[in-house]
Amino acid sequence: MNSPPPHLASRSWLGPPIDARSLFAPEHAALMATLRGLPPAHWTREAVPGWTVRDLAAHLLGDFYGRLARDRDGHQEGPARAPGETLEAFIHRINQEWVDAHARVSPATLVDTVGVMGGQVARFFERTDLDAPSLGVSWAGVDQAPVWLDSARDFTEFWTHRQQIRHAVGQDTDPDPRLLSVVLDTFMRALPHTLHEVEAPVGTQIQMRVGGPAGGTWTVTATGPRWSLAEPRAAHPTALVRLDAETAWRLCTRGIRPATALARARVDGERDLAEAACRIVSIVY
Repeated sequence: MNSPPPHLASRSWLGPPIDARSLFAPEHAALMATLRGLPPAHWTREAVPGWTVRDLAAHLLGDFYGRLARDRDGHQEGPARAPGETLEAFIHRINQEWVDAHARVSPATLVDTVGVMGGQVARFFERTDLDAPSLGVSWAGVDQAPVWLDSARDFTEFWTHRQQIRHAVGQDTDPDPRLLSVVLDTFMRALPHTLHEVEAPVGTQIQMRVGGPAGGTWTVTATGPRWSLAEPRAAHPTALVRLDAETAWRLCTRGIRPATALARARVDGERDLAEAACRIVSIVY
C-alpha cells in the first residue's frame, strides 16, 4: 500500500481506511430496483420531513451530478456560500434549490436519469485512489479528508437515502450485511469528533458494540490531544454501549434521538461517557 501524503498522515486517529469502492455498483442496483418498483402513488409519500420520495430521488441525482462534475470533470463553477453562511446552511440551501428546480421532472424521467448517472458514479469510484486528498467530512472533524473517508461518506449517504425511501413505502431496512457493515463502520468514524469537547484522563476508552452480522466493535481512546480510533483495545473499557444495528444507524443519522438509543442500549461502566458517545451524528445536521 502506498503511504498517504504528508498532509493526510496525521489522520490515523480516524482508524483504518475503509474501501467502499466495490459496493457502489450493488448499492446503485438496489436503489434502481427500489425506484423501478414504486407505483405512482408512492412517489408523493413523505420520505424525510419536507421531502417526498420524488424529492429524495431528485436529491440523489444532484449528488451524482455534483460528484462527477467536481471530481471526474474538474468543473469548478456552481453555487457558493453567502457571506456569513455556515457550511450546514449552505448545503441545505443548495439541496433545496436543486429539489425545487426538479419539481417539473416526472418520476419516470428521474428513474432513467438516476440510472445513467448513478452508474457513472459507481464506475468513477471504482478507479479512485483511496489515499488521495479529497473533500472534508465535517461530521468527522476533517477539513480535507482522504478519498477513502470521503467516498465511504458518499456511500453511506446513498444507502441512507435508499432506506428512507424504503421506509416511506412500507419496506423495512435492507439487511444486506455487505452494505450495512460498511455503513456502520463509516458512521463510527464520527466518534472522535463527537467527543472532542469531552475531557477524560489519557487512556480512557469508550466502546461501541453493535450486534448482528453487520455489526462490530469500535473503541475510541482519550490520548490527550484528541480522542482516537487507532489505539489498542483494552480488556475493560471505561464505558461500553451495546446497540442493535437498526438503532445504531438510525442514531447516527438522527432518525432517532440519543435518549431513545440509550433507552434501547445496554450500558456498562460510566454512563456519562456512554451518553456523550451517543450524541454521535454522522451526517450534515
